[in-house]
Amino acid sequence: MLKYIIQRLLSTLLLLLAVSFFTFWLMHATPGNFFDSLKLNPQISKDTISRYERLYHLNDPLPVQYGHWLINALHGEWGYSFYYNVPVTHVLGSRLFNTFILSFTSLVLTWSIGIPLGIWAALRRNQYVDRALSVFALAAFSVPGFFLAVLVLYAASRWTGLPLGGMHSPNYDDMTMLGKIGDTLLHLIIPASVLSLSAMASLQRIMRGNMLSVLRQQYILAARAKGLPESVVIYRHALRNAFNPLVTLLGYEFASLLSGAALIEIVCSWPGLGSLLLTAVRSKDVYLVMSSTLLAGILLITGNILADILLVWVDPRIRYEKTN
Repeated sequence: MLKYIIQRLLSTLLLLLAVSFFTFWLMHATPGNFFDSLKLNPQISKDTISRYERLYHLNDPLPVQYGHWLINALHGEWGYSFYYNVPVTHVLGSRLFNTFILSFTSLVLTWSIGIPLGIWAALRRNQYVDRALSVFALAAFSVPGFFLAVLVLYAASRWTGLPLGGMHSPNYDDMTMLGKIGDTLLHLIIPASVLSLSAMASLQRIMRGNMLSVLRQQYILAARAKGLPESVVIYRHALRNAFNPLVTLLGYEFASLLSGAALIEIVCSWPGLGSLLLTAVRSKDVYLVMSSTLLAGILLITGNILADILLVWVDPRIRYEKTN
């Protein structure tokens, strides 16, 4: 497994380089840059702008600029955010934690609800419960997440007292520790529920199909013929084999935390990476965009490797070996 992980890491380095260079080129291919607006500000001198351009090699050819950024990134220096006037790592630190809270909560909701619903639907195939869950899944697939967020926010403003935006209440700093946790959880309800709804419907349908496929296998029939309790047949024999294909989805779920939450964060005013990336793109803050893209690539690689490790742990029959 260790050899396999090392091979995977080496093979993905080229992909990260390609993605980062394409993002760097795309940011420079569009007209204008961050300093165009600063040049119109009489309070900022031309010497200040020239100093930034020399410091970050902004007047050099594109490959030279990218080479300097890449060397600095390998040393842990991901650049400087011109818009926020701080190093990129300082901006990403707090926003990454906020996005992680939202995405992790959504992931827990998705898997803790989607898996039981899939099992429930499989055990009641073609009954009213199964048909109702099928309608729910179809509706969740059909409605875009950002539009659903707008609808939920409107409904919450009319019929509930849930917070409609942000991460904290205005008096957050004056609350106790338990009060701060409860306030954050209240602000999480709407964005986390909307973010997890579509993934929950997809997971429920996949789990239902896997369970139905496993329940048709001969060893399930043999287990029932031996007189084993139905709960043992379902949850000890069928569920484990039906769950194995879902482990690989964890990698993509982990990688989609960053991208999937972006629009929901913007609509719900959640101070995460989504709104940060939008601001960075609009202001042409190239190093902040580069770092966010690189972070998304690292999440993708990490998620896929974690999924492979979990798959071996769940199913000991799987071994990653080099084939000749």
